[in-house]
Amino acid sequence: MTTAVIRYQTTPEAADENQRLVENVFAELAATAPAGLRYSTFRLADGVTFVHVVDGEGVTDLAAFQEFQRTLGERLAVGPNREDATLVGSYSAPALTVGG
Repeated sequence: MTTAVIRYQTTPEAADENQRLVENVFAELAATAPAGLRYSTFRLADGVTFVHVVDGEGVTDLAAFQEFQRTLGERLAVGPNREDATLVGSYSAPALTVGG
């Protein structure tokens, strides 16, 4: 399966708004739980670079994602640059339980 990696930079004054809009996408994902979709977003240490990793279908159908996309061009300083990637491996630590 091919994964899309999208990287871009916002203007400094638009970075927090961009993050807020991305967080709205994750809130809608939590409510709708589309099957077969893996989606992550990272804000890099410079504060203005964002990296989205999308594996599967469904995120573009979300109202929150459409709102994010609608004004993206106004927030951008560089990009977006999209590349396809193939997953080589992935790891998640087991969840810790409290109380024993």
